[in-house]
Amino acid sequence: MNQIFGNGILVSEKSLDFLWKKQSVTAGNLANVDTPGYKAKYVTFEDMFRAKLKGASGDGAAVRRATGSARWLIEESETETARMDGNNVVADAEMSELTKSALQYQYALRSVNGEISRLSSVIKG
Repeated sequence: MNQIFGNGILVSEKSLDFLWKKQSVTAGNLANVDTPGYKAKYVTFEDMFRAKLKGASGDGAAVRRATGSARWLIEESETETARMDGNNVVADAEMSELTKSALQYQYALRSVNGEISRLSSVIKG
């Protein structure tokens, strides 16, 4: 099915998956803001995804393989904390990250919807 829509939608789909996961992890951090000893988690994806796409060098099939093999990683923050309970979640920073991710998600979703609308109008004639 992705071959019908091209690589643009495939890349957007992978980005949407990542942003969804990022929001989930950030919400988990916020839920544990008062949990003693909890270490904030974060999701990495962009650098690895960019490197895989750059390695695909514009070949459509290589881009599909690179996109399909890209995965996110959930890592634990090693940031020091001044809190006595050992928790290193900074609620303001997490709320800012959650808002940023939500806006990026909405933008990516609009992009996909726009592409599907354009394809639909081409098919209808």
